[in-house]
Amino acid sequence: MSVLRLTAEEQALLDGAAGRGVQRAMEIVATLGRIYGAADLVPVSHAQISGVSYKNLGDAGVAFLREWADQGAHVCVPTTLNPMGMERGRWQAWGIRPEFAGPQLLLVEALVKMGVEPTLSCTPYLFPGYVPRRADALAWSESSAVAFANSVLGARSNREGGPSALAAAIVGRTARYGYHLDENRRADLIIEIKCPVRSVADFGALSYLAGKAAGNEVPWFEGLAEWLPSLPADLTLGGAAGDRLKTLGAGLAAYGAVALYHIAGYTPEARDLGPALLRPDARRLVIEDLDAAYRVMDADPDLRKIDLVPVGCPHASLSEIEQVAGYLKGKTLATRLWVTTGEITRRRAAQSGFVETIEAAGGEVVADTCAVVAPMQMLNVRSMATNAGKMACYAPMHSGVRMRFGDLERCLDAAISGEWDPGEPRSRLKPD
Repeated sequence: MSVLRLTAEEQALLDGAAGRGVQRAMEIVATLGRIYGAADLVPVSHAQISGVSYKNLGDAGVAFLREWADQGAHVCVPTTLNPMGMERGRWQAWGIRPEFAGPQLLLVEALVKMGVEPTLSCTPYLFPGYVPRRADALAWSESSAVAFANSVLGARSNREGGPSALAAAIVGRTARYGYHLDENRRADLIIEIKCPVRSVADFGALSYLAGKAAGNEVPWFEGLAEWLPSLPADLTLGGAAGDRLKTLGAGLAAYGAVALYHIAGYTPEARDLGPALLRPDARRLVIEDLDAAYRVMDADPDLRKIDLVPVGCPHASLSEIEQVAGYLKGKTLATRLWVTTGEITRRRAAQSGFVETIEAAGGEVVADTCAVVAPMQMLNVRSMATNAGKMACYAPMHSGVRMRFGDLERCLDAAISGEWDPGEPRSRLKPD
């Protein structure tokens, strides 16, 4: 392992001057720094902790976090939390058993004791007061959020693990390696887009093809900016561009291990640095259509009956909730619909009347959780339809469901009828 330079203050934390809880955090941060060859640590402005569903962590994870909290550890920078396995106020009505709910609540309680904000959302950049600025150093562990922060906002974060993000939040630092360094933000793979990419589902399909090709490299997209409107001044509202880009980053991280991408002439570093961001030996990939991705992601082409339509993976923005409400106004659903989002966004949607409209149709605007980390088998969900690339990737594996994938309108039609329309997909004919 490399030599890691620590300041006198950092060395004191490592020696236990601030107690065992902080010492444990510094041990994690310093050890990772040495493993990855970091020269020193960098102060972080924000942390985001993932992997907090009891479905994933189990009893050992709960015990680990409770012990750490009891050792006096407390975060020293704003720190937000990924979705857990259920909604705080609705788990009993859903039929989630106490043997799941009890440990889940203890887990979140331990994190709150350490000063973590229980936002329980994978999209902290949609919350006022939590949008990183360009070049901010972060310690984020939610893969889709890391991709959005690095690529769309121009902030800097590695894809931290849940414990390392918490450790960084406690000591206010993370190791300076990976995407904190200019050299590692250069593009390895040029992806030339020669087909329409109009809807959220199309951006999800593109993420499948690009993620599989890129692996953990940094892709540079050419010809994609023409399919994107300008980013709004207030990113917390979502908007067409933000909704598509969060879907793209989420899928790139799910189908590959991409934590940063550039769009020529569009994303901040690509606008400012241009081709200087390309490595001389960058490979080139041409994508002429999305058909192969749709065939794979629409995993069960014979499936008709749909138990649940989840919208919001990553968590839905205010603009996405508005789209769903607009489509469902005056309609009645035949099967379950979850529009998953953060509680902060749900409150804003309720103020605009969108939640009332969706509930009047028979749907639910769900906070705190999503259909990947919730115990879907316990909720008797065996089949889903989604327009989210990440959901199409993870839900069959993590929730044991059968999956249909297509544009938002088609998914909402499935919620209205209870069945997937076997006709031709409309995703490349009409935007979401």
